[in-house]
Amino acid sequence: DLSLHQTLSSTPSRVTSPASPSLSDGKSFEQLRHECLMKGVLFEDPDFPAKDSSLFFSEKVPVQIEWKRPTEICKNPKFILDGADRTDICQGQLGDCWLLAAVASLTMKKEALARVVPPDQEFDQRYAGIFHFQFWNHNKWLDVVVDDRLPTVRNQLIMLHSASSNEFWSALLEKAYAKLNGSYEALKGGSTMEAMEDFTGGVGEMYETKAAPGDLFNIMKKALDRGSMMGCSIDISSSAESEAKTSTGLVKGHAYSITGVEEVNARGQKVKLVRIRNPWGQVEWNGAWSDNSREWNYVDSAEKTRILQNSADDGEFWMEFEDFKRNYDKVEICNMSPDSLTEDTKHQWAVNVFEGNWIRGSTAGGCRNYIDTFWTNPQFKLLLNDADGDNTCSVVIALMQKNRRKLRKEGLDLETIGFAVYEAPEGEDHVGKDFFRYNASKARSRTYINMREVAERFTLPPGHYLLVPTTFQPHHEADFLIRVFSETKAEPPMPSPPEEETKEEKGLRRLFEQLAGSCLQHPSFVQISSVFIRASLSSFFLDTVNQVDNTGKIEFQEFKVFWEKMKKWIMLFLSFDTDRSGKMSSYELRGALKAAGMQLNNQLLQLVGLRFADENYEIDFDDYLTCIVRLENMFSMYKRLC
Repeated sequence: DLSLHQTLSSTPSRVTSPASPSLSDGKSFEQLRHECLMKGVLFEDPDFPAKDSSLFFSEKVPVQIEWKRPTEICKNPKFILDGADRTDICQGQLGDCWLLAAVASLTMKKEALARVVPPDQEFDQRYAGIFHFQFWNHNKWLDVVVDDRLPTVRNQLIMLHSASSNEFWSALLEKAYAKLNGSYEALKGGSTMEAMEDFTGGVGEMYETKAAPGDLFNIMKKALDRGSMMGCSIDISSSAESEAKTSTGLVKGHAYSITGVEEVNARGQKVKLVRIRNPWGQVEWNGAWSDNSREWNYVDSAEKTRILQNSADDGEFWMEFEDFKRNYDKVEICNMSPDSLTEDTKHQWAVNVFEGNWIRGSTAGGCRNYIDTFWTNPQFKLLLNDADGDNTCSVVIALMQKNRRKLRKEGLDLETIGFAVYEAPEGEDHVGKDFFRYNASKARSRTYINMREVAERFTLPPGHYLLVPTTFQPHHEADFLIRVFSETKAEPPMPSPPEEETKEEKGLRRLFEQLAGSCLQHPSFVQISSVFIRASLSSFFLDTVNQVDNTGKIEFQEFKVFWEKMKKWIMLFLSFDTDRSGKMSSYELRGALKAAGMQLNNQLLQLVGLRFADENYEIDFDDYLTCIVRLENMFSMYKRLC
């Protein structure tokens, strides 16, 4: 039978390949800028026009918006003024503090910043109203081009802006990121980790401060030393608490960036401090170690000057580490490589990438709570080898759902996702329900959560594993990407060689060869085929006959072969129609087809399910026969071509 397998691509853990143009016409930034300069016109982006639709999709714009270019807003606009730094990020009217916290962290990583914000652009003689930015998007880098028309009210920027009124790199960066995600409104609410990964292609980890490891401070310090980006936030118990200011000057449900970790000497003791920035550019912590607090009087003047340089009412402040843990709930860290922040050694990592889909009726099986459909989820084989000294393999698995912000305008949001890892049985490409009923997972995500990405770090013995990504509930559709980071390359096992014919099949073949010369022709092919024409089976008859003599006549042996298959297909349907309703669940189609000798990959199975299943994810007998005969013809044709 024809076996179609999921493919696995391998890329280095740090992506350095050129970014792909994102404009619909495929032209690069350089081409577009050159064309505009030659024509003497300013660029107008056809894919993200200066219209209300680029701002909001679910509501009307509340005020009169004017889209203006920087040259219309001020006399001497600059792309970057005196270097890009975290003070250039001031939040506007959009609830995208999570993005701004990531941008603030990005300014501290000059190499990463130069990739996201290419330096080859300015308001000089080569100005053409066009700018570009680069983002990591589903395992590849995209070069996102935008024009410089920005939303304003009374000549003031209403979205992200710099503290300097004539600096525009941060406002244009936000516009490019809004374009990548479909609109400005699509950026409302999110996790800082999401943007940090899109700026670096890194892998994220999250720590709960109330249940953090004892060395969390060292983990955070090591993260900054290694060039990681960090954010933190305070949980909310209801939407009413979102953006609520506490008496200590902190904001609930708000994303902050962590910009520094230090130890200082005060009164003969070492004090652990964390520096945090509010993207609002104002509203700061007013407790111990805040700006101008008395605690700083006990620090050596030189050390105080070093730590508090450029200190002002700019939204950035210091906190003592214990206060930090008491007040904040989450710390998000985006690492440039998956090296553990709890170890001192660095490793060489390889990353393998899987892509797939959850489609209702075929591969959207839900979590293990739904055991009847769980097995229908996409399954990916992984081989871990070359263990370390403890005879274990370190692996980081990151499951990401794709394009969910773009889909918000269609009423869709993040799905609740997770994954499980099982020890893979030998010789099985896709295991069935009974395997999961009687085998426990070897590793799994800690929880199912409605975040863009769920990532976990494991140590597993060398061996063959089965990775099963799922949504929490069945029938929920989404596209996903899986990155598997391993210290030594994790590989998919080689596909099993095709099975040899059984003794029964060899005997049948010998019988066919013996009877091939006999013309035991059936007297009425039309009569026979009409019995099955309702299920589109006559095409199978014609195909079978034409393979032999092109006469349109059926021989006895050919009919016998067909009838044996027909009996097998009927018995298969009955075995999967457990309630004898005349219908079978579309989730059982994979098992039925596999039992019939047809193994399909996820993409084909999803298409078949969409074609033949009804709104209740069921397939009746007629459609089942139509489906299986068409696939039989396809498989037969493939064999002949091969």
